[in-house]
Amino acid sequence: MSEALELVVNGEPRSLAVEPRTLLVHALREELELTGTHVGCDTSQCGACTVLLDGKAVKSCTLLALQAEGCEVTTIEGLGANGELHPLQRAFVEHHGLQCGFCTPGMILTAADLLAHDPDPDDATIRHALRGNLCRCTGYQPIVEAVRAAAEVLR
Repeated sequence: MSEALELVVNGEPRSLAVEPRTLLVHALREELELTGTHVGCDTSQCGACTVLLDGKAVKSCTLLALQAEGCEVTTIEGLGANGELHPLQRAFVEHHGLQCGFCTPGMILTAADLLAHDPDPDDATIRHALRGNLCRCTGYQPIVEAVRAAAEVLR
């Protein structure tokens, strides 16, 4: 039995019908076809499914879609504006903060939450904020450099 869900996704009001057990990550990927939100582990360990929920980074594999009722969800697809990359997206490219790209959307959205609250974080603060996001390719230093570079642009 499906239930109605009303929320704002990437600035657009959206209505959909979901089963009560549907996770937010699956509603985004399967119902709304926003596949930038990745499913990496289904246990909240990797952070690949991170989205912004009312501006706060959350792992969408840990939330039922219905828990997002009335909320604003931002996925990696909604971070940039007017066809332009967000400074974090640009910095990840310019500073080689990604290789395979699987963890990148979650890393970027987690960093966006950090920079919204701390516009000038040091490396230790960046590493602490990203502790719930796993990357198996980069060694993390390029990611930290990308976040630092984006922070400078955003300031």
